[in-house]
Amino acid sequence: MPKKQALQRCDDTIFAHTKSRRAKVLVTGVSGFTGSNLAMALIKKGYEVHGFVRAGSKVSNIDPSKIALHRGDLGDAKAVEDAVKGMDLVYHIAASYRESGAPDSEYYKVNVDGTRYLLEASLKRGVKRFIHCSTVGVHGHVKNPPADETAPFSPGALYQKTKILGEEVVQEYMKKGLKAVIFRPVGIYGPGDRRFLKPFKGVKKGRFLMFGSGEILYHLTFIDDLVEGIILCGEHANAPGKIYIIAGEKATTLNELVQRIAAELKVSPPKIKIPFWILYAASVLWESACKPFGINPPLFRRRADFFRKDRSFNTAKIRSELGYQPKVSLEEGIRRTSEWYRAENLI
Repeated sequence: MPKKQALQRCDDTIFAHTKSRRAKVLVTGVSGFTGSNLAMALIKKGYEVHGFVRAGSKVSNIDPSKIALHRGDLGDAKAVEDAVKGMDLVYHIAASYRESGAPDSEYYKVNVDGTRYLLEASLKRGVKRFIHCSTVGVHGHVKNPPADETAPFSPGALYQKTKILGEEVVQEYMKKGLKAVIFRPVGIYGPGDRRFLKPFKGVKKGRFLMFGSGEILYHLTFIDDLVEGIILCGEHANAPGKIYIIAGEKATTLNELVQRIAAELKVSPPKIKIPFWILYAASVLWESACKPFGINPPLFRRRADFFRKDRSFNTAKIRSELGYQPKVSLEEGIRRTSEWYRAENLI
C-alpha cells in the first residue's frame, strides 16, 4: 500500500516531520510469532521496519532483506538506546513468556527492567508513540465474563505478575509525557504458530485429554486480526494514554473449541473427561522437580490453567474508539491454521 494511503487514518502529528521519508518503527521480539507478523504487516503499509532481537535468536520467519536487525539484550540499556535512536514508533512485543525453567530474575529483567530501558530511551530520543504488549492474563480467572479493561488484576504466575509491573512502568512514563498505548491480547493462533499445535496433534491422534468439564470459556484472536488491532494502537489518534483488550469476535467453551478442531481434522472429538485436580497436582510436582536444575518442565501450572480459568473478554472499547473489527471467524481461523500445520507436516 502506498505511504499516503497507509497513513490516512493516522494521527498526523506522528508523521508531520516524516513527509520526506518513511516513518521508522522498532519492533522488539521481531523473531517471534506476533512480532514477525506485525513487522511484515508494517512493511506492507510503507514503514521502515527495524527489529530488536537477542543475539543468537533465529530469524528464519522474517525477511532480513526487508528488516534492519538490531541484536542485543533488553537488559542492556546501551543496546536498547542504540536501537531506539531515530525511531518514530516503538512496538514492544518481546517478553519472557514460558521459560518455566528460567530464574525469576529473568522475568523481571525482560518484562520490567527491559520495558523501562525502552521507555527511557523512547522518551529521551523523542519517539512519537510507544505501543506496549501486555496480556489478558493479568486478569486471571474472569469471575463475571466477559471482562473489560477495568476488571481486577488476578495474576496466576510470575509472568503475569511481571506484566502488571511492566504496565505500571508504561503508565509512569505516560505521566512524564511519553505518548504510549497498552494492549492486552487474548490467546493468539494462526499459520506459523506452534504454541497452539499441541491440541491439534492431540485431537488428530485421538490422544487429547480433557481435564475438568470443558465448559470453561476460552477466547482467541487470529493473528491477522491481532496485528490489525496492534497497528490501530500505533496509528489512531484516540489511542495514546489508553489500555485496550484485543480479541476475536467471541469466546467459546473448550468443548466447542475441541469439537471444531476435530471437525476440521475429520476425526471424532474426545469423550473422556479427567478430574482437573489430577492435572494440577502433576504440574506442581513437575515444576518443583525441574526448577532446581533449570529445566523446562513438561507440565506446569500456567499450562494447567488452560483447563480451569474462564477467559472471556469484551472488546467494546477498542471497537468504539479505534474502529477495530475482527474479520476471521473461529471456524475459518481453525481451518487456515490446520492447513498450515498439514503443509508443514506437523499433523
